[in-house]
Amino acid sequence: MKRFTLAAITAVLALSFGAVAQAATGPARARLDAFAQNLHSLTGHFSQSLTDTNGQTGKTSAGTLALEAPREFRWDTLTPYKQTIVADGSRVWLYDPELQQVTVTVQSSEEAHSPLTVLTDLKQMDKNFKTTEQGERDGLVWLRLTSTGKDPQFDYADLGFDANGLARMTFRDQLGSTTDIRFSDWQRNAAISPSEFNFVPPKGADVIGDVPVISTQPLKD
Repeated sequence: MKRFTLAAITAVLALSFGAVAQAATGPARARLDAFAQNLHSLTGHFSQSLTDTNGQTGKTSAGTLALEAPREFRWDTLTPYKQTIVADGSRVWLYDPELQQVTVTVQSSEEAHSPLTVLTDLKQMDKNFKTTEQGERDGLVWLRLTSTGKDPQFDYADLGFDANGLARMTFRDQLGSTTDIRFSDWQRNAAISPSEFNFVPPKGADVIGDVPVISTQPLKD
């Protein structure tokens, strides 16, 4: 099964803390507004699967996530493999324990144009997405987000809401693959330790990419 990529994680995050041009009105948008009201942080569990362009679905992976406005998040895949993605507001760190490798990329404003950073700033979401009501299926009401950016990371993303808030998200990338993510055990505005978003590469791991430069200049008296 294809592992969760940086493009996919930024898609998830934009849908949490970003926000919607030509905003739809209807039951799904009403539930999004209610879920996002006064939201500053989220923790929860997820399970996700990927269906490729041939209709083949891989194994389901699962783990935990934590998000805090405006741009910090942590995504820990625990089964059937382990992978950690941390955004600290400046950089995104992807750690693959199997490869003993850490990949670092600059955290850019492009996240606002990919789909879970919309939930804490719906006004911003309304600038970055067009939304349309998709009706009811699978016991949820659905809202479709289509990016208005020049270089969208996905064709569309559908958010499914139950009476308690965001329960599911599906999005199709530009290669035609579809990711289905199911959420559970949301904790709203829970206190999250700053250390959750401060990634320190494990000893012995290879670190590649846009690694921040640490000054070695001696302190002045």
